[in-house]
Amino acid sequence: MIAKDLRVSVRSVQRWRQAWDEGGPRALRSQGPASLPRLSEEQFAQLEAELAKGPAAHGWEDQRWTLGRVKTVIGRRFHLTYTIQGVRKLLVRNGWSCQVPARRAVERDDDAVEGWVKEVWPRAEDSRRPVEPGSSSRTKPDSP
Repeated sequence: MIAKDLRVSVRSVQRWRQAWDEGGPRALRSQGPASLPRLSEEQFAQLEAELAKGPAAHGWEDQRWTLGRVKTVIGRRFHLTYTIQGVRKLLVRNGWSCQVPARRAVERDDDAVEGWVKEVWPRAEDSRRPVEPGSSSRTKPDSP
């Protein structure tokens, strides 16, 4: 019941109970984050300096920093491997935020976009398979 209410495994509840029995409430205190940030403050300052140089200084033609590109710079500069989500968390933790372009592309044709949304998109949605119960077997579609 406790495991279900807390949406954890029964084994977790058993471990917590054992920790309580052995060490009381102090044994259940958080030990802090599972891992410390791998880039020190000094290294993050170096990363910011690298990002300030712009993507072109690192070999990219346009001026967009993506999480994947930041990940690549971290790998090249510090020989550390981060996941895309790890890069996002690192940047957010250090006060960075996601940026969206302030203006639309010059080449954008609003009439063409509107026509596509009205004509092409509904046909694309209709062509999807209907959601209904079925079989996961392609060779025996009626098998239970």
